Amino acid sequence: MRKYAAVRPSILVVGDLMLDHYLWGKTDRISPEAPVPVIDVQEESEVLGGAGNVVNNLIALGADVSVASAIGKDENGKRLAKMLKSLGVRTDALVAEPERKTTRKSRVIASHQQVIRFDSETRQDITKETEEKILASVQRQLFVTDIILLSDYGKGVLSERLTQQIIQMARATGVKVLVDPKGKDYAKYSGATLVTPNKKEASEATGIDIVDTESLGKAGFWLKNELNLDMAMITLSEEGMAIFDETMRTIPTVAREVYDVTGAGDTVLGTLGFVLAAGGDIDEAARIANAAAAVVVGKLGSATASWDEIIEYETTLHESTTEHRIKSREALAQSVERLKNEGKRIVFTNGCFDILHLGHVKYLEKAKSFGDALIVGVNSDASVRRLKGESRPVNPEYDRAYLLAALDAVDFVTIFDEDTPYDLIKIVEPDVLVKGGDYEGKEVVGSDIAKEVRLVDFVDGKSTTKIIEKINDDKRE
Repeated sequence: MRKYAAVRPSILVVGDLMLDHYLWGKTDRISPEAPVPVIDVQEESEVLGGAGNVVNNLIALGADVSVASAIGKDENGKRLAKMLKSLGVRTDALVAEPERKTTRKSRVIASHQQVIRFDSETRQDITKETEEKILASVQRQLFVTDIILLSDYGKGVLSERLTQQIIQMARATGVKVLVDPKGKDYAKYSGATLVTPNKKEASEATGIDIVDTESLGKAGFWLKNELNLDMAMITLSEEGMAIFDETMRTIPTVAREVYDVTGAGDTVLGTLGFVLAAGGDIDEAARIANAAAAVVVGKLGSATASWDEIIEYETTLHESTTEHRIKSREALAQSVERLKNEGKRIVFTNGCFDILHLGHVKYLEKAKSFGDALIVGVNSDASVRRLKGESRPVNPEYDRAYLLAALDAVDFVTIFDEDTPYDLIKIVEPDVLVKGGDYEGKEVVGSDIAKEVRLVDFVDGKSTTKIIEKINDDKRE
């Protein structure tokens, strides 16, 4: 798989571009005006959505991307075009229609839960004039394009005429066309290389209720034959995906944790397109796309998967989630780089955590609240003996690391052998460095590296030392 990270295929994305707008906050009360939650908005963000999320996924994989679409002559359209250009995407075929609204979907997220979504958009087909402009641009790009991806969100860009003209032009020049379809009538996709509906969409398009392997096969081959496709694919959520060409076969997948399925179909389309454009076959493309989708559904909001994340996911596929969170120093450095690229606020703390107790858990939960990802450095057995004496630790280093990694508040754990975590903190360069309240007025190791130091008070009466003392007292009795 690593070989694909070194190539840069040229990919054209045609479809409905939109802005995904997020309001992030917390809620702890109900409005006195109506039985609805009051959201304390703490952050606002805006990213490319729809076909734009396909673009995001392709950029994350390293593709050379062009887009063809229609937006409005409005502020949302201007921001969308600017975002594309900032990614290095070619926008020669981005047409602004005066009467059109650029699609913007606003989502309110409270405590990792979507509360409401409100949309502003136009759903009418693009004008004939816009069709001609897009077709002329696509025609010019065909001979330098490795593959075309049609991302249909039903907002009017992929009109029947435009879709068919693009497919026919691509067929004539030997360029593959992959389609993420929309609606119940797939006639406009006839002649494409591949369509990728999910099970519900395939059932609606074929009129076949997919309830078992037999009905799945009927639906898949109906799509392939009736639409004159080279192959068809039906995505099956947690069950993976089914491929239909000369035969039918399924590619299973396993997603460890599902936070949000937003954009998973975009990730599948983008990854399939990248691998096929780079010379891979459909089975390999499907396997990699499955892994990419599994990475994405483990994140909140429209997300992407990089090659490092996909490779890491496949490498650790047979490990438990807890094992996956225990990192070597080298692996931690890669995870930290990924978190920072995603704009995550990183929190770091460290300790012996010899006998895990309530005080530890509350301390770590408080530490996590200061950011998006909590990394915990754990003293090795040798380090604990130097600090605490030959009778410690009670629990060996891997046991301590595993218990910490099993906590919801902890994202990654790494073991360090030095007396202080300074070298580890240099690797992490955290936004927030957390230590216990007993460090008030003292110098905190790593405070010259972290952007901020926060002190957290311990829970009275809860400590490893007191637990050991109680055990010894009970033995004497």
